[in-house]
Amino acid sequence: MTKPRIAICVVTFNSAALIEDLVLSIPSGAEGTDWTLVFADNASADETLAEIALHAPNAVVVQTGANLGYSGGLNAAVRAAGVQDAYLILNADVRLMQGCLVTLFAGLGDDVGITVPRLVDGQGAPIWSIRREPSITRAWADALVGAERAGRIAGLGEVVTDASAYDTARVVDWAEGSTQLISAECWHRCGEWDESYFLYSEETEYDLRARDRGLLTRFIPAATAQHLKGESAASPQLWSLLVLNRARLYARRHGPLASLLFWLALVVRESSRALLGKATSAAAVRDLLRPRRWREPRGPKWLEGVRR
Repeated sequence: MTKPRIAICVVTFNSAALIEDLVLSIPSGAEGTDWTLVFADNASADETLAEIALHAPNAVVVQTGANLGYSGGLNAAVRAAGVQDAYLILNADVRLMQGCLVTLFAGLGDDVGITVPRLVDGQGAPIWSIRREPSITRAWADALVGAERAGRIAGLGEVVTDASAYDTARVVDWAEGSTQLISAECWHRCGEWDESYFLYSEETEYDLRARDRGLLTRFIPAATAQHLKGESAASPQLWSLLVLNRARLYARRHGPLASLLFWLALVVRESSRALLGKATSAAAVRDLLRPRRWREPRGPKWLEGVRR
């Protein structure tokens, strides 16, 4: 039986400390596939490239020459990978568990273009990685009762926080973008990831775009990966960018009135948390209320000193 050809596409930016453990996880995580490891480095200023050369000397390395963001780096990696059966989109802080990749590939099909694994954090605790499509109702539920509680009620929260939902394979609206397997057919029909989202909401946009074209995203709990998580919860710049991109994505898919109501829900949510002393939410409120910030390019200047 021919093994599926899969390119493991990793975007790096000052990721030196993550490379060794990532590379060590791949042989068992990708067992049963004919895999190629591709790194797209967004002009790292640390020893990322040296770590890749040391621990993954046979990997394909694309030096983008600038910080192109997650989508920009990802698109460069997929282009360098060439023709494959599928492309695994992978954060540098993800570790694949035994058989993860071949299990994800088995879940692809004529109407399933994207598969995602069950995720656990650095301590092995479950990560709520399944998402419902953003809506006005869900944005207000998040603002008024909190994402954790809203997510336990069927259809109400955007983040699915009902543990039983993670026990069985299911079609989802979208999922966390740290670990997604995309079929070649899906990539061909949907094209590249949208680089106007420098960080955050790019996976939401892509998964929903794929669904618009008749290709679903499927959660596969039999496949497992560990995600060490990024810095968005602690960094005011990253959190503000995450919130603004949520508003932008919704506005691009809906009319003015609906977009205003969605934006207002974000303002209420972040304002309530800013009043509790959260610097991240205070930064998000300032940017939500300043139209000029909406028009500024979301590039490296926003993110100096931080990484996803």
